[in-house]
Amino acid sequence: MTAGQAAVPGAQDHGRPLLNRRLAGFGTTIFAEMSALAVRTGAINLGQGFPDTDGPEEIREAAVRALRDGRGNQYPPGPGIPELRGAVAEHQQRFYGLGYDPETEVLITAGATEAIAASLLALVEPGDEVIALEPYYDSYAASIAMAGGTRVPVTLRPRDGAYHLDLDELRDAVTDRTRLLLLNTPHNPTGTVLSRAELAAVAELCVERDLLAVTDEVYEHLVFDGEHHPLAGFPGMRERTVTISSSGKTFSLTGWKVGWVTGTPALVSAVRSAKQYLTYVSAGPFQYAIAEALALPDDYYTALREGLRARRDLLAAGLREAGFEVFRAAGTYFITTDIRPLGADDGVAFCLSLPERVGVVAVPTQVFYDHAEAGAPYVRFAFCKREEVLADAARRLRGVAGTV
Repeated sequence: MTAGQAAVPGAQDHGRPLLNRRLAGFGTTIFAEMSALAVRTGAINLGQGFPDTDGPEEIREAAVRALRDGRGNQYPPGPGIPELRGAVAEHQQRFYGLGYDPETEVLITAGATEAIAASLLALVEPGDEVIALEPYYDSYAASIAMAGGTRVPVTLRPRDGAYHLDLDELRDAVTDRTRLLLLNTPHNPTGTVLSRAELAAVAELCVERDLLAVTDEVYEHLVFDGEHHPLAGFPGMRERTVTISSSGKTFSLTGWKVGWVTGTPALVSAVRSAKQYLTYVSAGPFQYAIAEALALPDDYYTALREGLRARRDLLAAGLREAGFEVFRAAGTYFITTDIRPLGADDGVAFCLSLPERVGVVAVPTQVFYDHAEAGAPYVRFAFCKREEVLADAARRLRGVAGTV
């Protein structure tokens, strides 16, 4: 049992497991476990990726207005309110030149996590193979399992101070049973941002092998080195790509759980068919506020990116000073480190003991791998916190070498 798994009380009923076999091995998420450890020990939580400040005041006030005006207090429309679907379509056109019809090509979801689950439940048949970049956000594995698919990991490997995709390995992973590619860029947990050339090669492969693509782009506005390019914008990809994003990371409002799907009418209709039996609808008043948020001026997005870049650099410097090998985070909220320079090689044990030793919580990336041994010495830290919190964490971590 890994750090991300927990026993199910009463797991046997007259000799038969209570938990569906597809979810066997999936217990409490590592994020919940490490956040609970932070609370229990009073440690600084650099494990789970949520900010410690709230989003723009004018957007929070927009939610209050919606509540007071009675907008969204009852069930909103199943696909999402028209104002938000229109704002999502305008966002895709504004930033990427991608045109979507808000009536038929946009679907609002309960965050990106529901969008991922609904997409896989809708598009994957039992036995289909789904390729995902390893290490991966833990809901991918559970969603593929719930859909009855077979997960095929392609491993991002550290080299020259960053993680890289091996396009030959990706090509070799495709078989006659491959249904779709589940792609995450900017990538959690490694911070990798796939280049235009890499994405062009991925697109060519999808077209050549007639693959669908589901892309998780929730960190699209948090790119510090390079540029984000939606896969749907490459030749032949609009008609075969379900693009997923959300408001939580872009507006520091992770608790609102407002996400969205864009794609062709046929793809969006398929995803909606599954989504309507999950939450049906959610976040009514918040949908009105996020519609306003998406229209914020470019200055907002620039300030968000530059503020997080400064915090990335602050934490990275502190981690290097503490003795970690630090991999370059071109995007996202996260820095991945190698603990072997500190004399440790088991990330799970390291993270479970770190709060007691120095008062900081991190996440072992081993739990995001099928090939656990490939991720054993790596640990992820979140830098989406106030600068004074990061400075305090860096100060505490300076003492970690003497406790390993």
